[in-house]
Amino acid sequence: MGVLPSEIDGGLASRAAIGLAILATDQTLEHEFRALVRIPGVAFYEARLFNDNDITPETLRAMGPRIAPTVDLILPSIPLDVVGFGCTSATMTLGEEAVFAEIRKARPGVACTTPVTGALAAFKALGARGIGLLTPYAPEINQGLVRYFTGRGLDISAVATFDRRDDREAARISLASIEAAAERMAQVPGVEAIFISCTSLRVAEAVAELERRIGIPVTSSNHAMAWHCLRLAGIDDVVPAGGRLFALKAV
Repeated sequence: MGVLPSEIDGGLASRAAIGLAILATDQTLEHEFRALVRIPGVAFYEARLFNDNDITPETLRAMGPRIAPTVDLILPSIPLDVVGFGCTSATMTLGEEAVFAEIRKARPGVACTTPVTGALAAFKALGARGIGLLTPYAPEINQGLVRYFTGRGLDISAVATFDRRDDREAARISLASIEAAAERMAQVPGVEAIFISCTSLRVAEAVAELERRIGIPVTSSNHAMAWHCLRLAGIDDVVPAGGRLFALKAV
């Protein structure tokens, strides 16, 4: 039959193309993005960044020079609307601006976000300043995250950790354990919203039901970054399964 006629359309990302730099050990982020980012015309594309299994300040700092080469692997020569870096604790250790600078070495001028950046934007959109912080990190990592958030005008009203320092174990913390911890944290005076930190923790799909039970907003590293990626890309669609945050625009 020879050559047949064909048309070129906007493809899967006709509305927005999102790039994600994901840790090599991460078992959760892609699954949660697939559950949340189910909007026609919006697609995400990812590449993996080498990281050590153990989460320490030293291993987190070591990720910095690996960000740009990883971002460079995401759809080379095809435009992206936004790029997210998928590690909360590394963002806090390196600093958001340092992460953005690495991303923009590969994608000059692109809109950038991280779980920390998404969380800060989420708290602003939700109008929450008193935050409960739940993590799997070592206490010294938690202390750094508290300093980072308080330095940006938030009140960390409660902090708790599962103390699972191996990223492979963090990904296997049960949803029931996370929900039980969030329910306890919601009872602490001054907690207006809960942030579940670490892209390995599985909770994004349960946010709406958890919010209904405890009566305050809940977000997580993947949940907040997925929402912020959409908003930075100009996608303001409401995602009912995403809970309170996914009904809001970025402020």
